[in-house]
Amino acid sequence: MMIISKHLFSGIGLATAEDLARRGARVIMGCRNAAKSAKVAQEIREKTGNQEVHVRALDLSDLDSVRAFAREFKKTEKRLDVLINNAGVGIPDKRLTKQGFELTMATNHYGHFLLTNLLLDTLKNSAPSRVVSVSSVAHKYCSKVDLDDLNFNKTPYAVFPAYALSKLCNILFTKELTRKLKGTGVVANSLHPGVVATEVFNKENTWLGAFLTFLVGVVGKQRDGGAQTSIYLAVAEEAQDVSGKYFVDCKESECHPSAEDEGLAKKLWEVSERDVKLQPGEMFY
Repeated sequence: MMIISKHLFSGIGLATAEDLARRGARVIMGCRNAAKSAKVAQEIREKTGNQEVHVRALDLSDLDSVRAFAREFKKTEKRLDVLINNAGVGIPDKRLTKQGFELTMATNHYGHFLLTNLLLDTLKNSAPSRVVSVSSVAHKYCSKVDLDDLNFNKTPYAVFPAYALSKLCNILFTKELTRKLKGTGVVANSLHPGVVATEVFNKENTWLGAFLTFLVGVVGKQRDGGAQTSIYLAVAEEAQDVSGKYFVDCKESECHPSAEDEGLAKKLWEVSERDVKLQPGEMFY
């Protein structure tokens, strides 16, 4: 059983889902646009011959949706072998979610943080199991880390700094999660998929987003190549013995020193726990 979370099912998420389906996995695609993704799931079933490809509504920017997804999953599923936190957006203008979070941070960090925590008991009961979080080399360009201003209430908002901060948070979250999961049989790793030709910066159909997407498309990998590290961390036998690492091109790689800061990772966890209002009954570590 594998869950792949995605804002819109295309790009790396689609390639990952298709590959895992070909390997015979039962795949649940958690996606905001369930109707659109249902067509994608049907195409995957037809291509792979695997009928165990399913779609469930999941808007990672809405914590109510994340909690509803987790509740429904636990009602219907007994196992979770791999959770792939794959969603990534870059929003040109600052927008706030229903819970008052900046949309990029809500989708790329808070949603994944809450989803993973809510499913930790199932992951632990299914051990050996894995959590794979798609970060980015962009984390190395995060020039300011103010964990008291994750939602850009004090700092002027710009798309790339917000995206870079969210991707740094993916790695810091993975590092702290690894420490909390020690000895459970659940491993957690993060990755940079490469500069991939996707529409991560153009979810809102703006001229800036279109321009950034064009540049990425010129120099980037195609989606299948960008999915390979996610797939490796999800299925490779040797990856079950590795946790808390950052991967590029299916190999362990160095991340920015700020991503190795244990104190920063611990504080991010505490801030995130507070912000998403994680309840005692939702803590499985």
